Amino acid sequence: MKALPNILTSLRLVLTLFVFLALATAAGAVPYVSEQLTPETQFALQRWAFWSFVIAAVTDFFDGWLARKLDAVTVWGAILDPIGDKVLVCGAILGLLAMGGQPAVVLPAGLMLFREFTVSALREVGAGKGIKLPVTMLAKWKTTLQLTALAAELLVASWGAFGLPPEPAIERPVTLFAHGLMWLATIVTLITGAQYWEQTRKALVGK
Repeated sequence: MKALPNILTSLRLVLTLFVFLALATAAGAVPYVSEQLTPETQFALQRWAFWSFVIAAVTDFFDGWLARKLDAVTVWGAILDPIGDKVLVCGAILGLLAMGGQPAVVLPAGLMLFREFTVSALREVGAGKGIKLPVTMLAKWKTTLQLTALAAELLVASWGAFGLPPEPAIERPVTLFAHGLMWLATIVTLITGAQYWEQTRKALVGK
């Protein structure tokens, strides 16, 4: 049972790869394979990608909770968990962009990726100098907001795949909600990035 948290984290990594490949294939970005797809198969891939993303996002909560509940916190799990989070977010963003996501998504998605890579670099540099950057409560909320916003954007991008009516009175409010949530997640993402940057700067100055 104590291996379950790490199994869930590993599952998240596998599901992330599937989400990206499914969306890229449905969008026509995979040579030879995409060309053979029927519209029905493309829609099916979009639906599977969406639900795989949702399942992967749910494991983000349960792996940490189970690790604490089962007293199964390990060094390997502590390494895999943040990697799984970042890979899931980046994979969903790249898949969304491959589908030709709406222009309103491009800027916040790019800012999210910029922050994730920057903080990863800060952690790597800091680790080499003995500096630790503990995860803050706001950063945990950031991940939740990111995953919720990306799920909403994936739903909007796959609207037709779910057979939802293309009525502006329904689709437009959902789209605006998804975009608003995406920007909220982006703002919180940038704030946490600035906080980590400042923590690292102060730690380096103090050395």
